[in-house]
Amino acid sequence: MAIVLDAVERKDLGRGASRRLRRAEQVPAVITGGKDPAVSITVDGKKLILATLKDEFFKGCVIKLDGKEINVKPVEIQRHPVSEAILHVDFLRV
Repeated sequence: MAIVLDAVERKDLGRGASRRLRRAEQVPAVITGGKDPAVSITVDGKKLILATLKDEFFKGCVIKLDGKEINVKPVEIQRHPVSEAILHVDFLRV
């Protein structure tokens, strides 16, 4: 069974917006690859942490965005150097 993460497209970009998201326990992310343009999204931080504890997350997962399901694979996960908190995730369309 594939891991499914709910996401919201974000219009407010930049360092300040990302910091506000992280304070609200959200994680900024981006979906790239394929023929579609890159999409900036926000994922729930707690659900993302639980997903990263499973090996199948790194083989591929599904992101629900605006009623569409996008098959993705995490390419890079940026973490805080001390607390190991997830700061940003890069997903690649599969």
